Amino acid sequence: MVTVWKYSCVIIFACFLHSSCLQEPGDSSPVTPPVIMSSTKRQERQSTEEVSSLPPDVAETSVPVSTHMTLTSSVGHESDSFFRVSLNMTISDIPLDPQDIIQNWLTVTLEKHQMMVLNLKVTIPRHQEWMNPKVGEFSQPSSCSCTFQVQVTTHSDVGETKRLLHELLQQECDHGILCAELQSIQISLIEPGACLERKQQTRHGFYVWLQTAAQKTATLPCERDPNKAAVRLCALDAISERAKWSPADLRSCPLIIEAIPDLESIYISPENSMDVLEIITNLTRAQTSLSPPDLIILITKLEEIVAIVQVTPPLGSAIISIISSIMASDSDLSAVTNNILNITDNIGNSMIYSGEQYDVITPSLAVSLLNVNSSRFQGLSFGVSSILQDSGPEIFLNQEPFRSTVAFIYLPQAVGRYFPENAGIPSRVQFHFYVISDLFTDKWSQMELNTYVVSASVTNATIKDLEHPIFVTLQHRKPTQPKDKVQCVYWDFSKNDRLGGWESSGCRENQSSATHTTCFCNHLTHFGVLLDVSRTPVSEINEKILTVISYLGCGVSSIFLGISVLTYAAFGRLRRDYPSKILLNLSTALLGLNLVFLVNSWLSSFGSRGLCVAVAAAQHYSLLASFTWMGLEAVHMYFALVKVFNVYVPAYILKFCILGWGLPLVIVSLVLAVKMDAYGSALYHENVQPLDGSEQFCWLQDDVVFYVSVVAYVLLILLCNISVFVVVLVQLCNIQPPGSRTGLLHDLRGVTSLTFLLGLTWMMAFFTWGPAKVPLLYLFAILNSLQGFFIFVFYCLMKESVQKQWRIHLCFGRFRLAEHSDWSQTVTGGVKTRLHPLVHTPSVKSEKSDHSSSTSSSSGSTQCDQQPASLRRLTKDIPRSTVSGIIAKWKRLGTTETQPRSGTACAVTEQVRRVLRHIVCKSRRY
Repeated sequence: MVTVWKYSCVIIFACFLHSSCLQEPGDSSPVTPPVIMSSTKRQERQSTEEVSSLPPDVAETSVPVSTHMTLTSSVGHESDSFFRVSLNMTISDIPLDPQDIIQNWLTVTLEKHQMMVLNLKVTIPRHQEWMNPKVGEFSQPSSCSCTFQVQVTTHSDVGETKRLLHELLQQECDHGILCAELQSIQISLIEPGACLERKQQTRHGFYVWLQTAAQKTATLPCERDPNKAAVRLCALDAISERAKWSPADLRSCPLIIEAIPDLESIYISPENSMDVLEIITNLTRAQTSLSPPDLIILITKLEEIVAIVQVTPPLGSAIISIISSIMASDSDLSAVTNNILNITDNIGNSMIYSGEQYDVITPSLAVSLLNVNSSRFQGLSFGVSSILQDSGPEIFLNQEPFRSTVAFIYLPQAVGRYFPENAGIPSRVQFHFYVISDLFTDKWSQMELNTYVVSASVTNATIKDLEHPIFVTLQHRKPTQPKDKVQCVYWDFSKNDRLGGWESSGCRENQSSATHTTCFCNHLTHFGVLLDVSRTPVSEINEKILTVISYLGCGVSSIFLGISVLTYAAFGRLRRDYPSKILLNLSTALLGLNLVFLVNSWLSSFGSRGLCVAVAAAQHYSLLASFTWMGLEAVHMYFALVKVFNVYVPAYILKFCILGWGLPLVIVSLVLAVKMDAYGSALYHENVQPLDGSEQFCWLQDDVVFYVSVVAYVLLILLCNISVFVVVLVQLCNIQPPGSRTGLLHDLRGVTSLTFLLGLTWMMAFFTWGPAKVPLLYLFAILNSLQGFFIFVFYCLMKESVQKQWRIHLCFGRFRLAEHSDWSQTVTGGVKTRLHPLVHTPSVKSEKSDHSSSTSSSSGSTQCDQQPASLRRLTKDIPRSTVSGIIAKWKRLGTTETQPRSGTACAVTEQVRRVLRHIVCKSRRY
């Protein structure tokens, strides 16, 4: 199954067998963990016992030293000097092993002169044999070569010491049995240096070994019992001839870390990571079963090490060995399955090694890492031929599967198109094979796992819609019967409250026999992922339907949003008031959101990491910009209907534009600057989750960034919009004159138009949980993908001023309207027009439309019998918001006597006041 995640696209396969046709899972015999195989070419076979012998070469600087400890060190004398000696020896009548004879001779010869023999190595020519004296003896003398180091503790000149060594080594020993060849003696001075300060975390406490000279011993008091001592030798290494710390002798010190819970007190750092792994190995070696709290502690420490330490082959192999031991124990691993899978995958992604391939084989787990050149990729296969009881899985690469193959996975050549473009840097492909099936426990599944589990991943790549599907063959652990139901599945991280579980959507069975099953797999996505708060997938059939709905809705909305933008951009008369300008910006933002969504999957299919980040950032920006303008629409409504005379904002639209387009840009820029990896081709992400069935889609991968920059931001705007929505409805009801009846249909139309304008339908995303998730996702996809279409209908198609401009500029014949005609007389024909306050709110109409929609015929009222002059001409120097505010307030109060408050930016003349009274009176009359 192909998946989409932050740093890798991983597939994990298994084959299920229905439990009703098989024995109970508890009846199956446990798998006996085999021992480790010997090292082979390009493979590292490692057991947990090897971890304890790892050389602790790194100095630690970040762990505090216990205050009660006294640090001492045995520092070498300045007169100590070291020499490398090589020579050939002639040996005859050998009664014992020559190594012992030569060692004894050198010791006796040199010790009396305060010289110590170190690291003796005797090399015997291949054509010679050392025979047991009971079997036979040599007929003629034999020779061998010797190499060793000499430590000289006396203060003497280097030249004098060399001459003395020559003289001593020329002496015969044991009556001519052993003699050195004079011309073969070579002596040279070496400078091993000193062992640097080393901080060591052990089960016996924390120790700081001070700098110590070669072949000297450092001594420290035990942390728990200062009366006892811990010692450590700074030895001369035989190969590098440099000073190197030997393992510390802590047998006299009592234990401090006696059990796994004691690990919580250890601070993990890059310097002590190997020490901690050694402690974990020692603690788990004798454990046959681990409790859930102990498992959590162990996995947490391993996650910390992988997160902060550069993964080298020794460190990665040590961690995989520990995981193998944990898997082999009789422990309930269901709570940490996802964590274990992520740890192994992160090790494979970040391990630094030389060469093209690196394998780690343990009894319970096999990991194969390959660096692949994408330009020469011709397909890749991985298989497991057998599982040996003593050594673990036997793996093979790029070979045809055998009849007895346990697991086989083939990545077709088309996968190479999705490899990341890293300027010549090879792409990393990794395969995992899990021997212990108990790791994958799905308590809610009614089927039994009947195969081993294999996975494959490509680092920093997403794979989908392949011309040739990924081919997986798995051997049944128990032969199936014809009546048995076999099902191909993959591990879904999000199931069972994110504990993980088996999922079959997207995987199909190709063919199955009694012993093997072959599977093909693939997957898709939907619009709801942009604000999927639960971040969990749905079934395959629902996903396909939601995808079709989303793309159709976005396509329709894009067309009609484009018409709306062109209409308001082409006809300048429509952009003379604030609501129309705000509506134009909102339509532009929604148009960008829909267009980016429509091309997202197509652009991400190119497999370019940079392109995917750019697309995800554009999707993020367009979504935030759309919601920002919805919020500004609500702010303008509040100013127009509630504040009226109390707010005057200079450069009103300019400030709205800076806020509407600038604030989303700031948020996206911060995300790119702080955590660019938050963008990528993944839908659901928790740390690094490589195994999932989501479609390739460039969006936010990091949960923290998603919930902060999307969910919290959108929720805040929607809460404000709901508050303004309620206030506006109450205000409009108060403005409506007593006894007037607008009709339920008109009121419902007004409420619906405001709902889409303020984006209130997006609130459904916050309720897509549990059983209601799928129905609400359908409503969410339908309503929000068509939001642009509904805005076009209510605020463009049904708006009289827009209809007038269309008839003036776009219609012909009798449908064409003269540019200077009286629109109100044309549409009313002397019939009284009723005010529709819920549809034509001040947030979406101009003063002219307010005038035209409320003037139809004259009345006999003495106060309103005079036909007003042109309102536009009389109020050209007065802000339109002020004029609209006066009208709204007079309508709400039912009187025209109230004057604007003192300090209004522009004075309202008596003539203008009479015109406004006329408009209000005609509105109240109907």
